[in-house]
This record gives sequence, structure tokens and C-alpha cells, in this order.
Amino acid sequence: MPEAKPASGALPREALEIASGYAFTGPALDLGALLWDGVCLADAQVRIPLPMLNRHGLVAGATGTGKTKTLQLIAEQLSAQGVPVFLADIKGDVSGVSAPGVQNARVRARAADVHQEWVATGFPAEFYALGGIGHGIPVRATVTSFGPVLLSKVLQLNQTQEQSLGLIFHYADQKGLELVDLKDLRAVVAFLTSDEGKGELKGIGGLSTATAGVILRSLTAFEAQGMADFFGEPEFDTAELLRTADDGRGLVSVLELAAVQDRPQLFSTFLMWLLADLFHDLPEVGDVDRPKLVFFFDEAHLLFHGASKAFLDSITQTVRLIRSKGVGVFFVTQTPKDVPADVLAQLGNRVQHALRAFTPDDHKALKATVKTFPDSAYDLEELLTGLGTGEAVVTVLSEKGAPTPVAATRLRAPESLMGPVDAGVLDAAVKTSALHGRYAQAVDRESAYEKLSSRGAKGPDEMKAPAGKPKEDPSVVEQVVGSGMFKSLARSVGTQIGREITRSLFGTARRRR
Repeated sequence: MPEAKPASGALPREALEIASGYAFTGPALDLGALLWDGVCLADAQVRIPLPMLNRHGLVAGATGTGKTKTLQLIAEQLSAQGVPVFLADIKGDVSGVSAPGVQNARVRARAADVHQEWVATGFPAEFYALGGIGHGIPVRATVTSFGPVLLSKVLQLNQTQEQSLGLIFHYADQKGLELVDLKDLRAVVAFLTSDEGKGELKGIGGLSTATAGVILRSLTAFEAQGMADFFGEPEFDTAELLRTADDGRGLVSVLELAAVQDRPQLFSTFLMWLLADLFHDLPEVGDVDRPKLVFFFDEAHLLFHGASKAFLDSITQTVRLIRSKGVGVFFVTQTPKDVPADVLAQLGNRVQHALRAFTPDDHKALKATVKTFPDSAYDLEELLTGLGTGEAVVTVLSEKGAPTPVAATRLRAPESLMGPVDAGVLDAAVKTSALHGRYAQAVDRESAYEKLSSRGAKGPDEMKAPAGKPKEDPSVVEQVVGSGMFKSLARSVGTQIGREITRSLFGTARRRR
């Protein structure tokens, strides 16, 4: 076991200076103890101020270095302090947060190492699954709510096709054709490419028959891959993620993605939809004593891979502005270079696990990672390649919002189960949840597909909503403003309230509750 210094006054001068940067007076999360010159200094605790958790963060490191356990450690302490947490469970091993951990020799050694009073504890959790595929309450989105920009990312459309899809959404909204599921959108596109609908296609402007055909084929192929289950009703209400348990602890919402991990474009974009929907619905609160929610975005590189400029701009804007709504976002990936610079610049809290440098590309990534940290008393290139599992280089924002000194840290052990809970236990938790009855059964009500299928001699103009039912102007703008073709339209409604304008970031629609 590494030597531990008995008191902070006995720390080496450089270590004492680092430790003083983490001596916060307000509520904070305990990450672990300072490492200096190969020694774990147990009295020098490394912490994150609770109010700074909505300033976003990055958890990075090579595979097997302990990123998932770090997420679990932070999630536990947030929950204990009454803050709800969202976790994406890519590998299926995060469900253990709901069950007490198991003490063993390694846990005891780690706890003694960092002066942690380890107590086996399970935390209140809710389990979800995209479209109900896997163990969890089904999470669905309507196509209208998802919007053309996010859907274009899932369908891997190019910029021209993305703009054209925005026009199709605009047309459907104007004609009162609700896009609830994929067959609704497919029906609208099929109608526009039919002999009967070609006149309507010309009226939209800027949409070619060929492009519409490409979109239709993409939709058909997408459905053939079994993706239809993810879209429909009842649509998931993201306010469910903001709940606390009866005992005041924050609820840990775990979205199981193991069953769909072979569909990265889909699940990464769905995670962005959850975040965007929260952004649209939450009021401005400014700086708060504790976040309303901390959202962990695992495998973040998948979100940015192949993304259009409009999509990246929307992510950057969302991350920049959602802080003022009390939501903190942590991106989890292998290296900081996986995250675009404009987004990375907004991530004030950093937990960097070990990096491997076996190839020239690895060395390049290592050097780039070092440059993203403040000046340090450590040789970071050497340190980052020598960290052990459960160790990390940390810098966070102090209570005054200034970066803390870079601190090599031996992290605490999670107090919940470090692994998945039994599938039977998980299924039982899902079925006894108060949300199960609300979301378990899919509903297929009348929408665009049914209206077009039964239109008979009626044209789309005759299928508009009744005159007595007012149409919400923002929904038209929101569906198409994600397209560059409609930027002038967005400017023309600049006097609308902020919530309506921000809903245009991903072309998503106002939720109908």
C-alpha cells in the first residue's frame, strides 16, 4: 500500500499548493486523494464543488482505465446530495448503481488508501430502454418532436437532403399531417413522389423528385433494420429525469443501450434529443446551488462523427446555453480530441484517465490532450501514460469559477455494485415502476399515414385541421428553421420568446402535453 502522509502540513510544497486549490468550504463531491511523486497523500482530498457541476465536464481515458466507475462514483454522490442523474449504459454494467456494493480486499485497500469511509449503498434508480428493446421502460419520440436535423443525422443524409427533409416536415405541418411514427413520414414522402402528389411537391419549392426519392429509400431501409420501434407514442416526457426519491435523494435514470450498441448513430442522436428536449422545456434559472440534473453522455465521439455543420452548431449552442437552466452535461469518451473545440472549451471539469501511446497516432493524441490542461507541476505526458486503473488527472472549476491546479488523483471506490444487477431483479424493478403503465404499451392513433391512406378523393388541402382549431405558428418555424434555407425566416421571428427560438436549434417541435 502506498505511503500516506499523516497531515496536510507535512505535504511537499508543490503538493500543498495543489491541495489548497481543492479546499472548498461549500458542498462538494469527493473524488479521491492526491498523488504526488508516486505517493497517495490521503489527507489531500480532491473534490468538485456541487454548484460547479452545471458547468459541464469531460471524463476521458483509454478502454479499461476506469471511466465507468468514475461515472458511478460521481452519480452516487450527486444522488446522495439530492441531484438527479442521467446515465447512458452502453455496455450494460451501470445498473449496479441501484444495489449495495460488495466489500472485498481491493475495495478495502482503496478506501484505506484515500481515507474513504466506505459503506455499501444502493441508490434509487429508474431503468429505461430505447423503444423497449432491452430491459427498461420504453423511451420513444414522435417523428415530429425528433425533428428534421436529428433525423437527418440518424438517416445519414447529406446537407442538401437534410434541407429537403426540413421542407417535407414543413409541408406536413402546414397540411395538418401529424408525423407520429416512421410510417407517417414515409407516407408523406411517398405521396409527394406519387403522380397525385407531384403538384404538391412543386409547391414546396427547392425539393426535387430525386432527392425526395432518396429520402424515401433511406426511410424504408431504416425501417427494414428494425428501427420503427424507437418512434411513436406515448412519447417519453424528459421531465421524468428530474425526479427525486421519497427520501430526498436524486433519482438515477439509467438508459440501457447494450441491446442497440450496434446502432451508434441512432442511440447517440437519441441522447441528443433527450438533452435538446430538456433544454427546450426548462426555464432559465441562472446560477444555482445545485444542478437540476447532471447528464452523462457516454461514447460521445459517436455523436460528433459524421455530423453536419448545422448539427454541430446546434450541439455547441445547446451545451453553451443549457447551463443557465441548471443542467450539467458530462461527455465521456477516450480523448479530448473526440470532442469539437467549441464544445470542449465549455467543459470546465475534467477527469482524464490513462492514455495509451503505442502508435504515432496515439502519441499525437497524447500531446494534444496535454495541451488542453492548464500549466502543471507534473510532467503530464509521462503521468498520463503511467496512471493505473482508477487513477486520473483532475482539474475542475473552483467555487469562484476559476480552474483548479492539475491534480493526479487516486479515485474513491463506488459504494454501489460495480457491475450489472441480475436480469430478473432488473425486470422486476421495471415492472413495478410507476412509469411502466404510462409508457409500456405503444399507441398508434390516427396521424399522417391514416389520413393519407383514407383520403379518397380528398386532397391534402382538404385534410387541414378544422378552422376552429388554431394552428401554432412556432411549430411551423420550429420544424424548418434547422435548415439553412430558412435562416431568414428564423430572423424574422426574432422577437418571439426565447423558448420558441431555442426550439429551432434542432428543428424539434413543441411537445403536445
